[in-house]
Amino acid sequence: MAIRGEHEGNGSGRAWYGIAFLLLGLLACLVLTRPATAVEPEPDPEPEPTLKLTRIASFGSAIDVRPAPGFPRLLFVTDISGRVWVLRNGKKIDRPFLNIADRVRWASESGMYSIAFPPDYAKSRRFYVYYVDRKGDIRLDEFRRKTAVRAARNTMRNVLTIRHRASDSHYGGHMHFDGNLLYVATGDGGLPGDPFGWAQDPHNLLGKMLRINPKRKGKRPYTVPATNPYIGRGRPEVFAIGFRNPYRWTFDRYTSPGRTRLALTDVGFDRFEEVTYLPLDEVRGANFGWPNYEGRLLVGAPLRIAAMPTFVLPHPENCAIVGGMVVRDRSLPSLLGRYLFSDFCNDELRSVVPGQVDPEIKGTGVHLRAITSLGEGPAGGVYATTYMGGLYRLSE
Repeated sequence: MAIRGEHEGNGSGRAWYGIAFLLLGLLACLVLTRPATAVEPEPDPEPEPTLKLTRIASFGSAIDVRPAPGFPRLLFVTDISGRVWVLRNGKKIDRPFLNIADRVRWASESGMYSIAFPPDYAKSRRFYVYYVDRKGDIRLDEFRRKTAVRAARNTMRNVLTIRHRASDSHYGGHMHFDGNLLYVATGDGGLPGDPFGWAQDPHNLLGKMLRINPKRKGKRPYTVPATNPYIGRGRPEVFAIGFRNPYRWTFDRYTSPGRTRLALTDVGFDRFEEVTYLPLDEVRGANFGWPNYEGRLLVGAPLRIAAMPTFVLPHPENCAIVGGMVVRDRSLPSLLGRYLFSDFCNDELRSVVPGQVDPEIKGTGVHLRAITSLGEGPAGGVYATTYMGGLYRLSE
């Protein structure tokens, strides 16, 4: 209004015009003479989430941790010596759930590696253990539980035995169920560079991912799905080939219905550790490359490769990768939906966005020496086992 009056030649308009300039001048003085201490400080950045590991229990040499379907208060821990222990409501029960230490060869890398429970475990009572026997061969045996916290040792039934006597290393050793089918990963036999090509030979069960239904059917100790890819051109149990030592791996079932994904770590030779994250239907019949490839590096004759690793970790700062799972525990918001892993030589827990090729690797600030396995509890909680025997729970 005052400015329009000035244009119209109104005297009062000229007065308002002068007052406006005076107010602007006073405002400028106030701004210019305002003490520096009165400037609003920048807000502090939000603190980084604080992750910590809490020791839950101690064992001889813990190597695997699992829940069991139908038993939400129990957690099962495999000791490499040949014992499986159980925790009830977070407290270790004094007597082992299963003790077959007298049947297990425990030397160098050999020992008992894992336990697996089928979906119907609460009703069927049957479960499976993977271990190295006294001869040095890989054994997959079935047992049945007597009570919720005690197995019946005399129910042992051998499902599968794989000859492994060339060396005392590279046993693979992890098993997981997807539905009623059991997936089993084996190492290449342990000789440097796999000189006999066992990992690439579909007629040999070393260096493979196997898929079987371990339930006895008639006289057969197990059956194989008709869709297994090497039926008629190799061992029917073979699901994928070309592994060096797939020591630890897991399934991620939270992506979409019917789209289970495999998150697999394969221990490298002298250049790279590798992680592959693929839909399970893309793993069927895939060749993971060893010994012709280490990571993505061609070190032998070229192959038609169907499964290059999602990302690799170089030596010497890494030496034996230990996976790992995609974290689904909502009490760990900073890790939710990320793939968590470690390395036997690099003791920091690290994480990536699963499925991204060469993703940004983020440290957690949490360190733990000689991690042997990362696993989930009954409610998705994240646990770590160590070669020194500790069982730890990750929290935030």
